[in-house]
Amino acid sequence: MNILPAAPEHAGEIARLAAIVWRADYPGILSSEQIEYMLQKMYDPRVVRREMAEGIRYIRLVDDVELLGFASYGPSGDEVKLHKLYVHPDHQRRGFGSALLRHVESASHGRTLMLTVNKRNEKAIGAYRKNGFAVRDSIVVDIGAGFVMDDYVMAKAVLV
Repeated sequence: MNILPAAPEHAGEIARLAAIVWRADYPGILSSEQIEYMLQKMYDPRVVRREMAEGIRYIRLVDDVELLGFASYGPSGDEVKLHKLYVHPDHQRRGFGSALLRHVESASHGRTLMLTVNKRNEKAIGAYRKNGFAVRDSIVVDIGAGFVMDDYVMAKAVLV
């Protein structure tokens, strides 16, 4: 497995993997309507390319032939925000998410790493706790179309 930078030409495969993960992992947490809304709002290849152009870094976890996972991150004030981290359902629970997290941590240069996670996503919350994150806050954000993100803010102090 290799962790490599993503470029605009990878936006389509990132969007395809996001759709696979969201449709597998989020039923029971979010309605199918909200899943589809958020995929369009956050993972359309044009959105991924725009975020890259705005300085959000994307990284890809790849084997010899396919994209197994990805993450995106960038500065957020004095901290680094992990915007996205997803691993293909067939490859979850094998340490790949932790490997992506370690890569982002090393790129954070000792700044606190923070993220938001759906309060009902127990699997992800457990994985973040296992990797040293703790809940810092609870937020509800209106994302339009009658939907909200009901999230925990989790953070981890990263040592240099």
